[in-house]
Amino acid sequence: MEKQAGGVAGTRRGPAVHRLPLLAGALLSLIAGLWGALGLLGLGVPLPRAAFAAGHGPLMALGFLGTLISLERAVALARPWAYAAPALAALGALATAAGLDRPGRLLLTAAGGWLIAVYITVLTGRRTSPDLLVQTAGAVAWYAGGLLWIGGRTVAGIVPWLAAFLVLTIAGERLELARIAFSGRRAAGGPVAAAVLVLAGAAVSVPWQDPGWRLTGLGMAALAGLLAARDVARRTVRMSGLPRYAAVCLLAGYLWLAVAGTIWLAAGRPAGGPYDAALHAVFLGFVMSMVFGHAPVILPAVLRVRLPFHPVLYAPLALLHASLLLRVAGDLSGVTGARTAGGVLGEVSLLLFGGCAVAAARLLRRESP
Repeated sequence: MEKQAGGVAGTRRGPAVHRLPLLAGALLSLIAGLWGALGLLGLGVPLPRAAFAAGHGPLMALGFLGTLISLERAVALARPWAYAAPALAALGALATAAGLDRPGRLLLTAAGGWLIAVYITVLTGRRTSPDLLVQTAGAVAWYAGGLLWIGGRTVAGIVPWLAAFLVLTIAGERLELARIAFSGRRAAGGPVAAAVLVLAGAAVSVPWQDPGWRLTGLGMAALAGLLAARDVARRTVRMSGLPRYAAVCLLAGYLWLAVAGTIWLAAGRPAGGPYDAALHAVFLGFVMSMVFGHAPVILPAVLRVRLPFHPVLYAPLALLHASLLLRVAGDLSGVTGARTAGGVLGEVSLLLFGGCAVAAARLLRRESP
């Protein structure tokens, strides 16, 4: 992905204006999801619509991240029809935020199905590789979870599917970048087997919630260890600039994925236990840390705008992990105030990242002749 991104970002063409509406849809999903999260934290903030809180999970996982992931895939495939996937995801998120529950579910699920078609096109166009199969499995998890959601399952009932979508997509991309380290069937076999466990756990959770969560947790913990042991980030963390920053993001993300997997494996589907910790260790600790690390490479590829690295980007990264540590510790210990404070600071870290990215671009523009 980074190789593709560098090629696109290095062109002299102007910004991809036609992609901005899709990015705007993703950002609106993020805002609605974060606003709804404040309500779920019990802060009593006024919500323009109750759907902001009720749809927090799908808005973040499918609306925000789903739009970005499918947009990046559409850019990589370079086929006009592929852009239907991020368009459907953005429209589905907006419908969900507006309280149009049924249309929102249908559109978000259709986006997952369209993303599967994108991956199938890529698979038929070149030799099948484990990384692409893992990413395709992630899209299948999105679509399967969406179908269950349409069928009447609650958002809590499809959490393993949402986790599988994001974890497998990111794991597949890391495998794609680590083909040298994972060369050979035996080396790649471990992460692929762990990915199968994650998907199998989501499937098992349909009839048996508790065993399904535990199996998914086992797969996530195994995947975290296997990827961390082989990822090029172990070497690039000794470098400087963007390579070190990205490596810190990735290694911290793997740590949180291992924590999440351990909680899921030990607790199963928490009825009244560490539910908040179980979810946000993976969706914030792992996924958002990976987003922070990939954004300086992926966003220039998607939008053809420069997003240079600056040390100021470490500020939101540090806040993200410190706030999540406070949130998870508060949830596990039953200290509601700590959990709430961690949740609020986590939202601040996401908004701060956007501000720091803009500031980094301006600072380097002034420093560079």
